[in-house]
Amino acid sequence: MKLLVYSHDTYGLGNIRRMLEICQSLLQTIPNLSILLLSGSPMLQGFRLPQGLDYIKLPCLNRGTEGKLASKYLKMSTEETVQLRGDLILTTALNYKPDLVLVDKKPYGLKDELKETINTLKDNLPQTKWVLLLRDILDHPDRTIPEWREQDNYQAIQHFYDRVLVVGSPEVFNPCIEYQFPPAVATKVKFCGYIRRPAGLQERDALLQELGVLPGDRCVLVTAGGGEDGYPLLHIYLRGLALLPPNYPLKSFVVCGPEMPQEQRETLFQIAEILPRVRVLEFTDDLMSYMKAANAVVAMGGYNTFCEILSARKPSVIIPRVRPSQEQLIRAHKMSKLGVLDTLLPEELTPERLMRQVLHQLNHPHSYTANIEKLDLEALPRISSHVMNLLPHVIAEDRKKNMQQVAEYLCA
Repeated sequence: MKLLVYSHDTYGLGNIRRMLEICQSLLQTIPNLSILLLSGSPMLQGFRLPQGLDYIKLPCLNRGTEGKLASKYLKMSTEETVQLRGDLILTTALNYKPDLVLVDKKPYGLKDELKETINTLKDNLPQTKWVLLLRDILDHPDRTIPEWREQDNYQAIQHFYDRVLVVGSPEVFNPCIEYQFPPAVATKVKFCGYIRRPAGLQERDALLQELGVLPGDRCVLVTAGGGEDGYPLLHIYLRGLALLPPNYPLKSFVVCGPEMPQEQRETLFQIAEILPRVRVLEFTDDLMSYMKAANAVVAMGGYNTFCEILSARKPSVIIPRVRPSQEQLIRAHKMSKLGVLDTLLPEELTPERLMRQVLHQLNHPHSYTANIEKLDLEALPRISSHVMNLLPHVIAEDRKKNMQQVAEYLCA
C-alpha cells in the first residue's frame, strides 16, 4: 500500500511535526505500508524518520508574521516557486501512483499548487482516495469562511475528497458549525480527537540527574515551538526569573527553537549565563522527555505543543500567537474556559505577571490536570482506522501477497 502525504509548511514546525507523528502511527498499524512525504519544511532532515517513510523536499516558502508568502531561500518570485513546487508534486504523484493521498489543511494546496495534481490523478488514477486532515482550529471564522469560499475549498472537498479527518474534539471547537460547512462537506467529516504524543526517549529520573536537578527542586519547561517569533516570550521569562530570590528552588529549561534568529538566540544564552539554575537549548527533537521532567510548562499555543501538554498532563501557562492567524488565541481561550490551562495575551505579558502565573501553576497543579484527563487523545488509532476503511481491497491484496510469499518460502 502506498500513501502520499502533502504538508505545505510555511511557518514554524507545527505542520511537519504533526504529519510525521501521523505517518509513524500509520506505519506501526498498517502492514506493508510505504509513505512518501512531500514537504517544504526546512527542518525535515532534523527529525528521526521511521522505516517505511521517505520524503521529497519542496522549495521553501515562508509566511512571515504578517502572512505574506515569499520564497525563503531561492532568488525566485513567489509565483515561480509555487509553479516549481506544483510541477514536482505532479511528477511525483504520477510516478508514485499512490493508493491514498493525505493532504494537510489546504484542499487545493498552498496557492492551488495541488490543483493540477488532483485533476490529473482523478483522470489517470481514479481509484486513488483523497483525505483532508484538519487540525482543531484553522483561524477565526470571520477570516476562514470568506477565505474558503474564495479558494473554492468547500467545492474541492465535495467533489474530490473522500474523508475529512479533524484532529480535535467538537466539544472544544466544531469546524462544521463554526466554518459553516455545507451538508455535502459536513457528512465527510470525522472527528478523531487530539493526538497523544508518545513518551520521551529518556527516563525522567535519569534526565533530571543529567540536568543537575536537585531533590526538592521544581522544574519549568519554556518553549516557543519553532522559535521564529518566540524571542519576546523567552526573554520575558528570563527577566521574570531575575525577580525570584537567588536560592529559590526552581530549575528552568528554555528551548529556543531552530528557527529563532541567531542574534536573538545568543542574547538568551548570554542572559542565562548570569542567572542561576537555567539551561538554554537551541533545539531538541525529544521535547516530550523535557515535558515529562517538568512540573509546569510555559509555551505558545500551537497545536502540537498543546497535545504534548495534554499527553504529559502538565499544568501550563500559554501565551498564544495572535497574528497572522488567531488559531492559537481561540484554542487558548477555549481551553482556559475548560480549566485546562492559564493564558496570558501578548499585550498582557510582563515578567511579573508571567512569573506570578507560573508559581500559581506550580502550587496548584491538580486543579488543571484533573480537567486535562477529560479530553480525548485517541486521534492516531482513529486516523489509522479511517485510512484502512477506505482501502480494504488494497489491504486484502497486500495480505494475499504476503501469504503467497510465505508459502513460496516454506516450499523452497
